[in-house]
Amino acid sequence: MSAYPPSYNNSQGYPNDPNQPNAGYSAPPPGEYIPPPQPGFAYGQPGYGQPSYGQPGYAQPGYGQPAYAQPGYGQPGYGQPGYSQPPPQPAGSADTEAAVPKHTEGPGQFGNSFSDKALRRGFIRKVYLILFTQLSVTFGVICLFIFCKPVKNYVQDNIWVYMVAYGLFIVLYITLICCKNVRRKSPGNFICLGLFTLAFSYLVGTISSFHDTEIVLMAAGITAAVCLAISLFAIQTKIDFTLCSGLLFVLCMVLIFFGFACAITSATWGNSKIMNCVYGALAALLFGLFLIYDTQQVVGGRKYELSPEEYISGALQLYIDVVYIFIIILGFSGNNN
Repeated sequence: MSAYPPSYNNSQGYPNDPNQPNAGYSAPPPGEYIPPPQPGFAYGQPGYGQPSYGQPGYAQPGYGQPAYAQPGYGQPGYGQPGYSQPPPQPAGSADTEAAVPKHTEGPGQFGNSFSDKALRRGFIRKVYLILFTQLSVTFGVICLFIFCKPVKNYVQDNIWVYMVAYGLFIVLYITLICCKNVRRKSPGNFICLGLFTLAFSYLVGTISSFHDTEIVLMAAGITAAVCLAISLFAIQTKIDFTLCSGLLFVLCMVLIFFGFACAITSATWGNSKIMNCVYGALAALLFGLFLIYDTQQVVGGRKYELSPEEYISGALQLYIDVVYIFIIILGFSGNNN
């Protein structure tokens, strides 16, 4: 018996090579070695094929799926069970749609859309249409109170109705100014604005009933001309009066305290025409500035402007400015009873 185990050629039935000194340990020929199949491994499937080594890759045990090619690497990868990868896109067909910003504003959402001129023009038309309706109602009530003798005598003899209307005017004004949900939700905002207009019209009509008819009509005409001129100036001027809210507050405080001083002086030393004229001039100046301020906020294009949802607030402020200017001019006219 030989001390060495049989050579590989003998075990495989190949003839021995006489040139090999150690025939029992001859290596298999390169490239011809085929090992016997083993359980759990399937040779001949694509796996990690390394092109630089020239050896067959190993497939992962338990995965009987071909591997997906990874784009950009040029090598076959692992087939992941349960995860399917999309096929690679050809060069030059990159998905650039995701980089384009989408239009996220839906209907009813404004955002920065108030800069649109069409939307602003619609907002201005709505505000001035409401304002024209309010002024028409007020002018109709004034005409009823000064031309109809029974109504004129009734409002002059029943001052308690005037006081009730004044209280309703204060409550509705505070509600519309302070409660955003009230003035923005329809039809509640129109109902409150309608009641406010009727209450304020009753106040103005009652005041007008104590003046001569000719004086009231003249004051109405002067008010219309003055408000038209102020509105055109507010629209055309390049001066931004929306930045002057602090000045308007100071003038308002001056007018209030000067009014208290006039009341004390009138109760102590009697009525002074000079102080009344100064008070009326300050009041006319203040509400003229308020009319410019509110007009520029409605028209827009300034530092501060109203939201498209604030058409009730815009019409309310303009209406109060115009009516107070009328009352001031009516007070200057005199001939009151």
